[in-house]
Amino acid sequence: MRVYLMTDLEGVAGVLNFSDWCLPESRYYELAKELLTREVNAAIEGFLAGGATRILVADGHGAGAIHPALLDPRVELMRGFDMGWPFLLDEGFDVVAWVGQHAKAGAGYAHLAHTQWFNWIDLSINGVSIGEFGQLAMCASELGVRAIFLSGDQAGCAEAQQLVPGIETVSVKRGTTPGAGPRAGDELDTAAYMARNIGAVHVHPEMARQMIRAGAERAIRRARQENFGLIPLNPPFERVAVFRGEAGRPPRVDRRLHPSSVIAAMNLPYSEQDGLNKA
Repeated sequence: MRVYLMTDLEGVAGVLNFSDWCLPESRYYELAKELLTREVNAAIEGFLAGGATRILVADGHGAGAIHPALLDPRVELMRGFDMGWPFLLDEGFDVVAWVGQHAKAGAGYAHLAHTQWFNWIDLSINGVSIGEFGQLAMCASELGVRAIFLSGDQAGCAEAQQLVPGIETVSVKRGTTPGAGPRAGDELDTAAYMARNIGAVHVHPEMARQMIRAGAERAIRRARQENFGLIPLNPPFERVAVFRGEAGRPPRVDRRLHPSSVIAAMNLPYSEQDGLNKA
């Protein structure tokens, strides 16, 4: 089985906050990259043990967060967003998986929750609120590629389970900031929201890797026996993005429609340049 493995940094055990860990200038950025890469290697071990034959690792963090020298040599590494969604995922892959995934903007009890960047309030397709996981999972479903595994924070795991019933998940930390209703922090500007969801309880990184390896192996063995991992898609596709209000301005809404393809809908331009930011 051929695996496409998307990665991000904010959902990794031991990555404690955004400012100190997730930016190139952050004092612990190199350590964060190592923590992510070792979680990815654990997933690779599990997938290969469970029957994977080829794995492409996609470095999905905005500034890049995979340490190439530490990455398992049995896989390929892809970096770059210029090709647009779904970032070289195609029908040649059997399954798609995620390591280091965080929850979408507005999620309660999430750690470092955001969608693309902290200036987003929400993104939805046909009224279904999604984050970065959901964007790629929907693209994968259009291609017939099943979403089988995700590791990250507890809220991100719950988000994945709600959108893709049956997906295998591994929670390596849980956020401690409660929600204030169905969506948490919508009233905040970008700077305030970036500072909102920084508390979490983490599994030790070594234990997290053991859990991820076991979960990845379970997921791919299940995928060889069970039919799960595809999201029902019904065109046309309306993409609605809501951006935070700044300096007294109200939130901004960008609404676009594509008649037949969710992938094409994801790649439609935004009226606000800020919509292109990603972390």
